Amino acid sequence: MSEVPALVARIREHAARRPHYAAVRFHSTVSGGQPQGSTLTYDELDRTVRAVAVGLRGWPRGTRVLLAHAPGLSFVTSFLGCLYAGLVPVPVPPPTGHRHQVQRSAGVARDSGAAVALADPEGRDAVAEWLKQSDLGHIVCGTAEEFAASASDWVPPPPAEIAFLQYTSGSTSEPKGVMVGHDNLADNIELMRRSHGWGPEDVFCSWLPVYHDMGLIAMLLTPIYLGATAVLFPAMDFLKRPFLWLELLDRHRATVSCAPNFAYDLATRHVTDEQLARLDLAAWRYACNGAEPIDANTLARFAERFAPAGLRPEALLPGYGLAEATLYVSGTRHQIPPVVLGVDPEELARDRLAPVSGDAPSVKLVSSGVVRDLDVRIVHPQTRHPLPDRQIGEVWIRGGSVARGYWNRPAETKETFGAHTADGDGPFLRTGDLGCFDGGELYITGRRKEMLIINGRNLYPHDIEREAGDVDPIFAALPTCVFSVPGRQGEAIVLVQEIRSRGLSETDLRAYARTAKSVLSVRLGVRVPNVVFVRPGHVLRTSSGKIQRRRMREDFLTGSLQPLYVDLET
Repeated sequence: MSEVPALVARIREHAARRPHYAAVRFHSTVSGGQPQGSTLTYDELDRTVRAVAVGLRGWPRGTRVLLAHAPGLSFVTSFLGCLYAGLVPVPVPPPTGHRHQVQRSAGVARDSGAAVALADPEGRDAVAEWLKQSDLGHIVCGTAEEFAASASDWVPPPPAEIAFLQYTSGSTSEPKGVMVGHDNLADNIELMRRSHGWGPEDVFCSWLPVYHDMGLIAMLLTPIYLGATAVLFPAMDFLKRPFLWLELLDRHRATVSCAPNFAYDLATRHVTDEQLARLDLAAWRYACNGAEPIDANTLARFAERFAPAGLRPEALLPGYGLAEATLYVSGTRHQIPPVVLGVDPEELARDRLAPVSGDAPSVKLVSSGVVRDLDVRIVHPQTRHPLPDRQIGEVWIRGGSVARGYWNRPAETKETFGAHTADGDGPFLRTGDLGCFDGGELYITGRRKEMLIINGRNLYPHDIEREAGDVDPIFAALPTCVFSVPGRQGEAIVLVQEIRSRGLSETDLRAYARTAKSVLSVRLGVRVPNVVFVRPGHVLRTSSGKIQRRRMREDFLTGSLQPLYVDLET
């Protein structure tokens, strides 16, 4: 490892060569919906971060620092200040969200052994009170501004062994701290640069939370590493007003923006014709889609809706990645529209990819692109034998982007990061994701731990959830969660659907439940005997927006769902 981490060295270089170029712009909305912003140039960023690092140097190298910031530039200087000081930042959401999220952040603080917590000035007191109430009062709480000292006193310290801890979203298990090394980070950013041709003239624009790997690495650290500009604004502003995302893309002539599938769907549904007429998206060349299953219909609707604004179909870039591989694993080839493959649903249920043509019944799968400079295998989860093309198995990965393991979890690190194939080749990262290759394209079909086995068929919950959205318009814009429980004749499907019940009688709810049961049973070819309606916001998600199916299943079995209406077989 070099004396100065690659990211730190890059920022220092940019500050020397292009000091007045904008590194990070942050927008927050004010009354009337007009964005206001603040900017740090590369020279200002480097000086501010050096000053923070000098103030933090009293803690030993490798000390974990909890970052509990509201969206803003304060997070940027705190995170980079830790790297400049040889400390290890641990990003978490500020303690202002749902109870589960607040409890999760407290668990992260305990698991990481953080000795310091940094917050933005406006949220400092709330963070200190949260730590006290969570029996974490021993953690020193402050702000980057409070710790800042003389930037001229900064001397590069020996880098920490790891760059930061990225806690997993916890969609299928308890969150674990992924140890991302400085070399892993640089390798993954370089992989994205080579794959897509990103460079210092690109402009990145994002609302993604910076405590999630896509928001942190793809939309903040990558542009800073490249010497480009990152334009950031709060996720809540996007959720309240999806048009703002596209408006800022237009205003800043942004070329790169990444988001999960649901964001593209939300923008398609909520941007009005009048708003669309004001947009120019011709500069947006990289509309990356990842972090959750990608829907072919969402891609098609988004491309069609925003074509009049200059968006080209080849700008849509589905991809695949995970925190354990730092972030990025595969992506669609640039200047080629997304590859969508129609496959036989019966063969898919038997873990085989069988393309179909014409009017034959099919399931549309979106390719996650091609793999470059990583060794990715499809392996049978039980026998550990590598599988040929079009045979679905577990995705295994080897390469410089694969992180060091889980913080303080040696057994789980060995199991997940130390896998070997049946012939002894390894070690590989076991992703827990299921997929296959076809013609060099990687298709992700689901999560191994969430797959449903109904009457001998393998079904993926996100496929059923997607179908539910088309049953009736009342379901379309609200999340669905699908899992299985023991039933009368083996495993039985449970569908939990958010629904707005205002103006609906019990008779109406009963009718919607029976419609969902009958329509889905016909479409899927298996019975859907259990339907539960809940209020909006009651389908639990991770910090990155993934449905927490295992937690929802636990709540269902323990009677904790607080349903509006239930129609159950047993």
